[in-house]
Amino acid sequence: MLPESQTEEALLKEMLALDRARVKRGHPVERVSIARWRDATREDLSDEVAGEEPMEIRVRVPAAQGWRQHSIAVTMRTPGNDFELAAGFLHAEGAVHSADDIERIAYCTDAEEDQQYNIVTVYLAPQVDFDTERLSRHVFTTASCGICGKAALDWVQTTCPQKPRGEFVLEPEKLFSMRRALEQSQSLFARTGGLHASALFDLEGQLLSQREDVGRHNATDKLVGKLLLERRLPASNSVVLFSGRAAFELVHKSILAGIPFLAAVGAPSSLAVELARRYGVTLVGFLRDGRFNVYSGVERLRWPTQA
Repeated sequence: MLPESQTEEALLKEMLALDRARVKRGHPVERVSIARWRDATREDLSDEVAGEEPMEIRVRVPAAQGWRQHSIAVTMRTPGNDFELAAGFLHAEGAVHSADDIERIAYCTDAEEDQQYNIVTVYLAPQVDFDTERLSRHVFTTASCGICGKAALDWVQTTCPQKPRGEFVLEPEKLFSMRRALEQSQSLFARTGGLHASALFDLEGQLLSQREDVGRHNATDKLVGKLLLERRLPASNSVVLFSGRAAFELVHKSILAGIPFLAAVGAPSSLAVELARRYGVTLVGFLRDGRFNVYSGVERLRWPTQA
């Protein structure tokens, strides 16, 4: 019997194989027919839902004759910004560290392959020391939740030995303005009500970049992938804001990107708090109208003088 993680991976690949006709780009929003019940009355109409399709990430490594290809993972994502997603995913897994590690990224162009726009291949530069066994082992383990908290924290230490740098202080009102800016930027969520968002702000509260996806981890990978490809890492003097909860994986991805201040509309997990404290980053949760909790790095907030 296959481990749970490999079973999930096989299932997602089977989904790719079943949709033989997918040779066009998917859409971030799809329109479907629905029956709505309201005020004791049925109404037949159409509605917009968030797009979701499987995407396979492949890596090609320079070999003696051409390229050696590896299938790394299949993730369910909202179509769009796929190259950023692939780059951000590989960055979070410790496979790449900068734009110099990537020669190019492309959709599948093999004539015999279906799913061209659901397969993304990352071509690595010759100097990259790519360990496919280590990467595959970690991807499978974390996907099946078969890794304990201490092991997860220790693994982050091996991929990110440096703490993010951020010698600045923010006033609470800056966080509230960022929350408002994030909500105003979530155009896909406004249409569907079904996407997470991760957004990067400067210290003045200006929105620098934002990405949406059905998966909160995908939204963050897309955001970090964009920064990596634009050579904007580490993102030292910046704040990342999550539209939902702050899970361990989001804190991990942000630390690897060098972001010292993390805020979330929802709650953090215990492991997320422990990781934030270990790396000295600020972690804010429950960012709502007029209130929030600080779980780590309180020194980066300037509190108004109380009467």
